[in-house]
Amino acid sequence: MSSRARSAMSFVERHGLWTDEQFAAAAQLERAIADEAFDVVRFSFADQHGVLRGKTMVAAQAPSVMRNGCTATTTLLAKDTSHRTVFPVFTDGGGFGIAAMEGGADFLMVADPTTFRVLPWTSERGGDDQSGRTGWLLCDLYFPDGTPVPFSTRQLYRDQLARLAKAGFDYKAGLEVEFHLFRLVDPKLAPADATWPPQPPRVGLISQGYQLLTETRYDLMEPVVDLIRRDIVRLGLPLRSVELELGPSQCEFTFDPQVGLAPADCMVLFRSATKQIARRHGLLASFMCRPHVPNTLSSGWHLHQSLTDLKSRANAFAAPDDMLSPLGRAFLAGLLAHARAAAAFTTPTLNGYKRYRPYALAPDRAIWSHDNRGVMVRVLGAPGDPASHLENRAGEPAANPYLYMASQIVAGLDGMACKLDPGPSVDTPYEATAELLPKSLGQALDALRTSACFRQGFGDAFVDYYLAIKDAEIARFESEVTDWEQREYFDLF
Repeated sequence: MSSRARSAMSFVERHGLWTDEQFAAAAQLERAIADEAFDVVRFSFADQHGVLRGKTMVAAQAPSVMRNGCTATTTLLAKDTSHRTVFPVFTDGGGFGIAAMEGGADFLMVADPTTFRVLPWTSERGGDDQSGRTGWLLCDLYFPDGTPVPFSTRQLYRDQLARLAKAGFDYKAGLEVEFHLFRLVDPKLAPADATWPPQPPRVGLISQGYQLLTETRYDLMEPVVDLIRRDIVRLGLPLRSVELELGPSQCEFTFDPQVGLAPADCMVLFRSATKQIARRHGLLASFMCRPHVPNTLSSGWHLHQSLTDLKSRANAFAAPDDMLSPLGRAFLAGLLAHARAAAAFTTPTLNGYKRYRPYALAPDRAIWSHDNRGVMVRVLGAPGDPASHLENRAGEPAANPYLYMASQIVAGLDGMACKLDPGPSVDTPYEATAELLPKSLGQALDALRTSACFRQGFGDAFVDYYLAIKDAEIARFESEVTDWEQREYFDLF
């Protein structure tokens, strides 16, 4: 191919970044743009925390940007949860040891056309009329030379799916996500509130709590919850149920199982969509594990998972004469064996460890059982049940879904490779002799720091990068003077 012909090709074509399915989806999207179906398109990527970032392009520019990428600064990958840059980006290698990331250089967001959605809550007239709507695309990250950005967590998850496929399997996951839905009382928009990070909004309850699954309480919340449910369905996400949780203003959405990238993409979009829809209606949706709001309870994210055999398309965890196949037991054993290090990904916030309490329907140690809600991993199914699977109850709803699911694959594959045994089922989870889950994010990071399994699975570069970001969050936390310290010591001494 001549250099002139190559230069006429798009970035995607030059570097072979799309499949035939993606090219077909792009052509369909370009026809919709030509028909003026919407006004703008948001190009988004999930950052290291699973938070969507990106840029909005007018619709006429979207086809070119979709095929040639949209630039963004690499410093976005250097930020902790306060949006502070924690790497010395203006030094040699930008603090990452990568020349392409020095000085806040650009990477390219390259759209995955198969993820396209029209965001229903942005419509001028509502309903199915697309006029005035915003399109949305999820992107992958590449350097200008076409190589993937190594700290892109969607790419990291894709790499683990490829490892799993090499072993002959695909990953299947269903989501069970708890969160809080509050009434927004004061958004804290006074200039004095614009601290870094900003002062949290003041909220009120939508409902009182402690009436788990009662219909009258659900009916009280339904006018508010239904605002979210309708648009989540219009997005095409596989919503399964909407439930009322035990705590005040707490609810749960569950989603049908999906395979590959789809369940992680679903979680990223669901979480962002829910927050956007809520805010447009004077509400605040929070996926923080344990909000500092009086009388509220902790929220969890239970991940239902199994492996599908790529040849037979059968559930590789199902067995005719047992709850789990030998492969399923080995995968389970891997989850337990690496639970402390994996907690850095299943529970990545300082706040999430306040949920690990005994006798609280949350795990506190690495054990399993058949249908017991106090263990870390619940085995669901029966001999001959084609839907037998594992439910990991350790996760928090703020977790980056790509890292949460990738961590399960890494740990499970190690269990399979080493033919690990998960031991017997535990019926008294808070009295069992077993390895405790970390009591803090710091303990989880210490376990990850020395984990040969995750360093081999994710690579030293990513593990060290992730540790640096999380260590910076802990350092900021430890330097703050808290309300607890003020109450404890100010008048006493």
